[in-house]
Amino acid sequence: MAKKPLKPSKKIRILVAKPGLDGHDRGALVLCRAFRDAGMEVIYTGFLATPEQVAQMAIDEDVDVVAMSLLNGAHMTAFPKVAKLIREKGGSDILLVGGGIIPDEDKPLLEKHGITGNFGPGTSLKTIIDHVERVVRERNAKRSR
Repeated sequence: MAKKPLKPSKKIRILVAKPGLDGHDRGALVLCRAFRDAGMEVIYTGFLATPEQVAQMAIDEDVDVVAMSLLNGAHMTAFPKVAKLIREKGGSDILLVGGGIIPDEDKPLLEKHGITGNFGPGTSLKTIIDHVERVVRERNAKRSR
């Protein structure tokens, strides 16, 4: 007996963002390509986007995930601000992922704001992609119950 074909799943829509004054975008561009190669639909804010612009883009583009990256030390200001603005705009179901130069002592504080991952330099692309796919899959499974 032949198996039924699996229903194709919706592509994950991910916004890669550099919220704030950080002109270093090589890592964000590498992430964009890795997410795309993993089958995700990728939107990139470009660098120097304000937290307000990032939040509005997330809502306007109806993304599943916002992956934020900062190397300038402003993650404790910019990431929580993006999270707050997205929640205020009705995007509480959007997965927020952080990355960049983030000291270990800041990671639990960011997680309290709903920012997951908080990956640093040297984290494998597979680890980041697996995190995004796993959390989105878990959230979708909870919603479909």
